[in-house]
Order: sequence, then C-alpha cells, then structure tokens
Amino acid sequence: MASVTPKPLVVDYYSLKESDYLIKEKDFTVILPPLKPLPIKDRVSMVFIQYGQIDVLDGAFVVIDQNGIRTHIPVGSVACLMLETGTRISHQAIRLAAEVGTLILWIGDGGVRLYSAGQAGGARADKLLYQAKLALDDDLRLKVVRKMYEMRFKEKAPERRSVDQLRGIEGARVREIYKLLAQQYGVDWQGRNYDISEWDKGDLPNRCMSTATSCLHGLAEAGILAAGYAPAIGFIHTGKAQSFVYDVADIFKFDTVVPLAFNIAAHPPKDQTPERAVRLACRDMFRRTGLLDKIIPTIEEVLAAGEIKPPEPFPENIPPAIPNPVSLGDVGHKTK
Repeated sequence: MASVTPKPLVVDYYSLKESDYLIKEKDFTVILPPLKPLPIKDRVSMVFIQYGQIDVLDGAFVVIDQNGIRTHIPVGSVACLMLETGTRISHQAIRLAAEVGTLILWIGDGGVRLYSAGQAGGARADKLLYQAKLALDDDLRLKVVRKMYEMRFKEKAPERRSVDQLRGIEGARVREIYKLLAQQYGVDWQGRNYDISEWDKGDLPNRCMSTATSCLHGLAEAGILAAGYAPAIGFIHTGKAQSFVYDVADIFKFDTVVPLAFNIAAHPPKDQTPERAVRLACRDMFRRTGLLDKIIPTIEEVLAAGEIKPPEPFPENIPPAIPNPVSLGDVGHKTK
C-alpha cells in the first residue's frame, strides 16, 4: 500500500479572525494565540532603519536591503520605529505595526526632522476629554504646569506665577543648566542654535543635542500614544503637533540625553559619525535606565496634579455587543 504524504497546513497568522484561533485539519489541531501588544514598559526603546524595504514575509517583520538580504525585526517588542531617508514600507507592515502597538515615525537624516507619525495605539475618547479639560481650564492647566516644573527641577515652582511667567523662569534655568553641563564636559557651548535646513553647518554640540532630543521625543510620543493621550495637547508647549511630547520629554531630558550628548560632543568617535554614536548611546541608555517603564506613570502623575477625575462614560452610551478582549498592551492600544 502506497504511503500518503500529509498535506501541509499553511497559516497566515496575521489574517486570522478570532474564531480562527482553533484550526483543525484531519488528525491534528493547530492552536494559535491571539496577537496582543506587549506593555510599553517591557519593550526595546527604538530601532532606526535607513535605505531598505520594510515588509512582512512568512509572517515576520523584515527589512530587505538593496542586495536582497533580509533582517528580521521583532516589531512587537519595539516601542518605536524611526524610518530615515530612503526607506519604503508596505501596507502589510504598517498593519502589523499598528496591531502590535509599535509607533512608526518618518524622520530626516540623523533623526532630526520629523515628517510624519503613524499613531500606533489610537487615543481613547475618555483620555482625550480628560487631557483637553485640563489644558483648556486656566486653573487646572497651571496646576499641571507647576507639577511639571517640580518634577523637572526637583523643587516647588514659585508661588503666584502664571503659566507664561513659569515658562520664562524655566527658559532661564534651562539655559543656565546647558552652560553648567557644557563646562563640566569641557564643551565650547554657544547656546542652543541650529537650522534643520542646513544641518551640516551646525556646530558639533548642537548636532549631538538635536539627535539626542529627537530620540527622546520619539520615545515620549510612543508612551503618550500607548497611554491613550494626544501628542498635540500640551501645557507648557502649545500650538504644535508634538506639544505634549515636548512637555513630557523635558521632564527627563537633563537626567538622560543632554549629558550624553555633551559627552559625545567632547569625545567624538573616529569610526562613526557623532549622530550615529548619539543614537546608539541613547538606545543603550534608555534600556539601562528603564526609561520606558517610567514614561506612562509620569504622564498619569502629571495629569493627576489637576485634581479632577477623568470624565465618566455618557449615559446614552451603548455597550458593545461583543466586548474587546482583555489586552496585554497599554490602555491606548487597539485590540482586534
């Protein structure tokens, strides 16, 4: 009796519906777990990609270079993908990144200019209303700004000061901190001054500083989106698409990326560009300090300073017929 070769079972893991997690064929059963995003605190901070085609092949997120070499990226365990010049990305790759809650940013060379951002988690209506109420009420906004000032400078903000006055005080203190750190690292510092349209004409300290802060901004935006808030609704910074990103990043900046940028500006590497050295150092420092683990709790603590409760669901809300499954991701992450 001739033997029969078993028919292979081919499964596209990312096109399955929830009812398809149990698939039976003849004498065997394949059980597939639902795709769930990891919490932001458990992820690698960011990955930079340049001059490659990003696609999904055999169910895996891969980058294909001009020679056809594939490099796999565990996109579900990455908080933020930074796509530099010469990068192309497929629809399937965008879909997979959105499902696992990975933020995608389209940036310029060196990570300085931000062209666009793909919202990974999808902000929640209750979180947005809460954030907007705090930002639109002058008294509540002042409470949040005072808390940001306290967390940034490790001391209470001066009493009886408006938001504009606190912004001016903060600016003066920031300029002084830059000077002190530059002296500490032996860097010739002429102030924060750069032109992104003429990047190569900027001095070395400013190029290192811009690269470092762009890394921090990407990480902060990933945390904001994962928590369900809007990057554009800021408190100290206003009127820009990333106002809240700047607010959150500034809380951590002088304890993390600014000293690192000055250190590399003082001792530039010979085997790579200073910008690349800064990006690699930021990646390692984010992992070493566990910065991702701190961003979302810091956001919640800052907004809680307004001393109001998030809005309750509207009475006319109708609950979904099929509730979303409980996800391992953060509250802003979408579920299938």
